[in-house]
Amino acid sequence: MRFSNSFLGVVLMMFASVSFAQYPWRLASGYSDASFHTTNLREFANDVSRRTDGKLNIDVRSNNSLVKLAEIRDAVGSGKVELGEVILTGVSKEFPLAGADAVPFVVSSLTDAKRLRDLQRPVLEQQLDRKGLVLLYSVPWPSQGLYSARPITKKIDFSGARMRTYNATTVRVAELLGASAVDVPMVQVADALTTGRMDSMISSSVTGVENKVWTHLKYFYEINAWTPKNAVIVNAAAFSRLSSTQQLAVRDAAKAAEERGWAMSRVAAQEAVQALRANGVKVEAMQPHLERAFTLLGERFSRDWIREAGTQAGELFTAFFLRLPSSGVDAEKLGATATHAVNSSLVVAKQ
Repeated sequence: MRFSNSFLGVVLMMFASVSFAQYPWRLASGYSDASFHTTNLREFANDVSRRTDGKLNIDVRSNNSLVKLAEIRDAVGSGKVELGEVILTGVSKEFPLAGADAVPFVVSSLTDAKRLRDLQRPVLEQQLDRKGLVLLYSVPWPSQGLYSARPITKKIDFSGARMRTYNATTVRVAELLGASAVDVPMVQVADALTTGRMDSMISSSVTGVENKVWTHLKYFYEINAWTPKNAVIVNAAAFSRLSSTQQLAVRDAAKAAEERGWAMSRVAAQEAVQALRANGVKVEAMQPHLERAFTLLGERFSRDWIREAGTQAGELFTAFFLRLPSSGVDAEKLGATATHAVNSSLVVAKQ
């Protein structure tokens, strides 16, 4: 029996639509359901379903239940899962400009963080594209503040402090401030505070509330040490198999998720600060002497990162510090300015 081409076409279209319904895309996340990031992911998934009339559904798998956080980038790249949420600092070895999020004392507000995001994005998109990945959107965690058991108004106040550290950057921050670095995983913070192993740490207001640090750490300074971002990425091959209409729907849902996520991050930080105050923690701004010390540290860490990450890092920070727009910049002129800035920074770093 022969079937007409039109009949076969209808069958194939029906099969394709059934396949979407039976085999939804999977989105892997390493964060718990309690995280505002996960809430935002689920709203993104629902939005995609609405915008595609149910033809593309996304199954959000949180809390490392499908893929461990450290393995999500590779899982998306290989096609094991279609989408994933990664923390940009966690993929900075492969995508150097993602490491800008972890340079201390550069971004001082969410407004600054948005400027950095907008400057990072074009180059990150190119780097990800070369690895078969598409960047959909990014959302920040609340900025990192300073917790202390005693008042801190100037750099010398860190002398004798036992500061919690958890990576090379925080160890160096502690050492440069004159504090003793104490390696304490987050799950051990409560015990370390109780036993006196640590009496200060740099972390977000949200983290402090989750760990109820107010029993020992009575001061929180909004120093905005750094503002790490999570990013949602999709396998480029899977994305290309969508129709142009569906791709646009995903892009539009991602744009909405990004705007919503930034607002959620701000609210989460504000609510956490209120909770700290309600539990007896004194929330204070930086004193001028302390702010100056952190500014100098930011300059030092910036020079080091530019040396490590290369010319594109210099271009990024040149545009950031000169407050250049994220679009419409003369690339050749910017490159020349960045090269001069990098060379100058290396000279200063050697002094």
